[in-house]
Amino acid sequence: MTAGQHRADATPEPSGRGVRMPRRERREQLLESALGVFVAQGYHAAAMDDIAERAGVSKPVLYQHFPGKLDLYLALLDSSADAVIENCRVALEATQDNRLRVEAAMGVFYSYVADDAGAFRLVFESDLTSEPAVRAQVDRVTTECADMIAAVIHDDTDLPHAESRLLAVSLVGMAQVSARFWLAEDSDIDRGTAAALVSGLAWRGIRGYPRHDTE
Repeated sequence: MTAGQHRADATPEPSGRGVRMPRRERREQLLESALGVFVAQGYHAAAMDDIAERAGVSKPVLYQHFPGKLDLYLALLDSSADAVIENCRVALEATQDNRLRVEAAMGVFYSYVADDAGAFRLVFESDLTSEPAVRAQVDRVTTECADMIAAVIHDDTDLPHAESRLLAVSLVGMAQVSARFWLAEDSDIDRGTAAALVSGLAWRGIRGYPRHDTE
């Protein structure tokens, strides 16, 4: 990190459009504003002008932090993917009870899609998946969460890695697809009940595999 990264933005903002901030705080503010625009409009319809206006900054300030719209989108996507993966890791490490692990992992995805900010739309409903860098970030959520779950399945059942990973990917797919469906349906089922229903289904399936007991 260079010495200049903690200074306030060098380009003055238009009068009355906000206050000067340290660079890190400004970046976070810009990301938050961009999230609202991308979620509402999608990548293709969103404009840097809209993001700058929402953040209350000039376009030069926005471009100081992000050279282009794709750079801004990828930064948001990276942050959002990291959050899901970390929450999944925490859920799996919070207990040694595998039934509770399934419930907690399922809850991660339901909490994620229910968040008012709508960041899940960047990961699971992106209109830019033809862009390789975007596709890689979207796939990263599935693969990294599945890798963690696969390790638990393998340790518990001694199934081969490939079989454990396929089961894990299936669980992640069940979680994200059902959570998005639940949200889109505007269901009368509350979030906790919905997550419990689906995790119950997943657990009934996964517990059918014989437990591996080391001698």
